[in-house]
Amino acid sequence: MSLEDELFEQRAARIARIEALGYHAYGRRFDFTHSVPRVLAEFGPATAEDLEQRRPPVRLAGRVQTIRRMGKAGFAHLAQGGERLQIYVRKDSVPERDYSLWELLDLGDIVGVQGYLFRTRTGELSVHAESLEFLSKSLLTMPEKWHGLEDVETRYRQRYLDLIANPDVAGVFATRARLIASLRRQLDSLGFIEVETPIMQPLYGGAAARPFVTHHNTLDVDLYLRIAPELYLKRLLVGGLDRVYEINRNFRNEGLSFKHNPEFTMLEFYQAYTDYNGLMDLTETVLRQAALDSTGSTVVPWQDTEIDFGSVRRLSMREAVGDPSLSGRALIQAFEQYVEPTLIQPTIIYDHPVETSPLSKQKPDDPRFVERFELFVAGMEIANAYTELNDPNEQRRRFEMQLELKAQGDQEAHQMDEDYLRALCYGMPPAGGEGIGVDRLAMLFTNSRSIRDVILFPLLRPEGEIGIAERLRKLP
Repeated sequence: MSLEDELFEQRAARIARIEALGYHAYGRRFDFTHSVPRVLAEFGPATAEDLEQRRPPVRLAGRVQTIRRMGKAGFAHLAQGGERLQIYVRKDSVPERDYSLWELLDLGDIVGVQGYLFRTRTGELSVHAESLEFLSKSLLTMPEKWHGLEDVETRYRQRYLDLIANPDVAGVFATRARLIASLRRQLDSLGFIEVETPIMQPLYGGAAARPFVTHHNTLDVDLYLRIAPELYLKRLLVGGLDRVYEINRNFRNEGLSFKHNPEFTMLEFYQAYTDYNGLMDLTETVLRQAALDSTGSTVVPWQDTEIDFGSVRRLSMREAVGDPSLSGRALIQAFEQYVEPTLIQPTIIYDHPVETSPLSKQKPDDPRFVERFELFVAGMEIANAYTELNDPNEQRRRFEMQLELKAQGDQEAHQMDEDYLRALCYGMPPAGGEGIGVDRLAMLFTNSRSIRDVILFPLLRPEGEIGIAERLRKLP
């Protein structure tokens, strides 16, 4: 038997002893008066004398992070909400069965405690326990160093363990949540309506990407997980919803990298009666405020530098490349190879070749280019926007160009979407639309080097046999 199996069985054996005391090994509701972070925030400044006079009562719960047993008393730390608080358990201060429970606790167990606050001789804010409640048994041992779970594979595969062992990880996802809340609040305040569009689609479109394919048995049709919600959102513009947005999950059957995950989050929004110039202004405002709401500043640390979201540069693609004679795919290739990796501070690159922008409106003074821009930060594309093409016949021609590319082997080329053409034939107002990569923005706001650091459960190769079910099967 391996040491891991032996420790598992030892912990499991304590379940019967805990339940013999009258507790539930996997407990029930526990009403608390305080969270650990609230206790620290509210009583952290209190002096020992003040606490001794008031003896503030508290009732809280958490995961056992440390245990120090010393004769007929002992200390433990309970972790909860990314913080930890010490508890003091003394044999003559709690019921007999509660002290018996104390002697059975393992690191990682979840318990409730009721008592009053005081400071120890060393000045540490602590709970003097008057009763204990058992809430959940941990059968697996915690990492040796609670703040030292560094194996990347384990952190991503067992995110629950990562969150237990590395409190800073919870802060990353709190920042991500503030980012999404800021984007939503800003668009709501501007009169945009949040909508939901299909994830399973009979035709995929709105981006150059390979889709995931599934099949609906009842209808006997293949469906595609959406690569973008664009063509559905623009149908809503036709229907008279002049400002719409969706914070959506997209799926692209592509490779993995530090900035790519096959399932990812985008914000897409569409506004009637504006163009890409109007969206440039809006993008700068939204991102500046999102940085403030998420991090408290427009300047965020990024690796060995700082990025200022309060200042955004604007360059045409030809200006950025430095060769006005280039156009078409040659211009795109030069930009991607030589310029894109150097764009660390927020930079808008506008006026793209028509060949790579099948849904964008052409520039009236130079039809080789379209009214499109992308925002780059830290060498990554963060946003993509353009003045929407609303001429149904020109859209038909663009789709046909894409079909020719597909026939030549381009697996990411667009398909012909007849229903979208039909919608355009009813008349779509002039409009601008934009997609912003939420995951990449979260990377920047949290100084995370990989997109997997800001996605709770990123896609990984299958792990293979784990063996937990077999261990549990052997338990009484």
